[in-house]
Amino acid sequence: MNKIIQLITVTSLGLLAAGLTGCKTMSNTPHGTITKADFGKTTDGTPVQIYTLRNSKGMTATIMTYGGIVTSLETPDRNGQFGDVVLGYDHVDGYLKSTPYFGALIGRYGNRIAKGKFSLDGVEYTLATNNVPNHLHGGLKGFDKVVWTVEEAEVGEHGPKLTLTYLSKDGEEGYPGNLTVHAIYTVTEDNALQVKFKATTDKNTVVNLTHHSYFNLRGSGDILDHVVTINADKFTPVDGGLIPTGELRPVAGTPFDFTAPHAVGERINSTDEQIKLGGGYDHNWVLNKKTNEMSLAARVHEPTSGRTMEVWTTQPATQFYTGNFLDGTITGKKGWTYQLRNGFCFEPQHYPDSPNHPAFPTTELKPGETYKSTIIYKFSAE
Repeated sequence: MNKIIQLITVTSLGLLAAGLTGCKTMSNTPHGTITKADFGKTTDGTPVQIYTLRNSKGMTATIMTYGGIVTSLETPDRNGQFGDVVLGYDHVDGYLKSTPYFGALIGRYGNRIAKGKFSLDGVEYTLATNNVPNHLHGGLKGFDKVVWTVEEAEVGEHGPKLTLTYLSKDGEEGYPGNLTVHAIYTVTEDNALQVKFKATTDKNTVVNLTHHSYFNLRGSGDILDHVVTINADKFTPVDGGLIPTGELRPVAGTPFDFTAPHAVGERINSTDEQIKLGGGYDHNWVLNKKTNEMSLAARVHEPTSGRTMEVWTTQPATQFYTGNFLDGTITGKKGWTYQLRNGFCFEPQHYPDSPNHPAFPTTELKPGETYKSTIIYKFSAE
């Protein structure tokens, strides 16, 4: 049974001005609030809702049922002024068009699978090659392009929480097995956005779920001055199609060494072959951690605003992407035209193309098992 707390109608001029209607407060406690509003419809007429989770300190995450997309994330700067730190659109129509996965929940398999093929139990499966010649982020209609069901929306002791669920049917986008997925978003009292995933299957399959917000901690301009630290001694170099070669290469002595803090723009135009192949950073870092251990993956500091974001995860790796394909053709929130490197992504994950690399940590999920992973984006200012 869906667990939804009784709705109480309230007025929200800000939400109505953004094109939202029917705004309702769903839960209001000392640990925060949840409000719900209509946010338009998909091209086939399916209604889309948007939920705003606000903790008692004012940090706010707004999440759409379409794609589980985080449409805004407001955090304070060093002066206590709140600002939106993720890229996206003001209206649902932007997300329904061609979009580079702004704020999206990614699945069934995050990142790339070479040539859209993998074998499991002696059977070869063929997926869409939507990133020619490879498969990317779940295919033509991945988890970012479906309307999720709200299973629970309530404020608990850790803050406001929204649980979304989706059944990915056997054969969807070419993947085997009926996969039941839960995505649980919480805005915690220590100013973090926590994303938890759970999934079960009735047939052997592969799963690699992640989150794909484009961050800009200053809230405008490029991200070249953002100072990044990544807790990883190795990364997975790629070929011309951004598919891992299978090597785990030490970062030492390369532009990929973020074991000490470096500004994004410091080495992004290096002549390093891997930088050239990615058009910047678009690679997978192998985290210094134990399997399923929750640990710090990365830290990003933006000197103008003072905002700092820590990325914590149970996943074995993270993709770091510097908006290399943003090219000025997309106009987003408040008329901002997104240019090259106006946002960055940290996507905790398993390694790209793992089903085709037996030496990589497995992404196989079997009946009777439960896939679990956690991502935390924690914010502060200094």
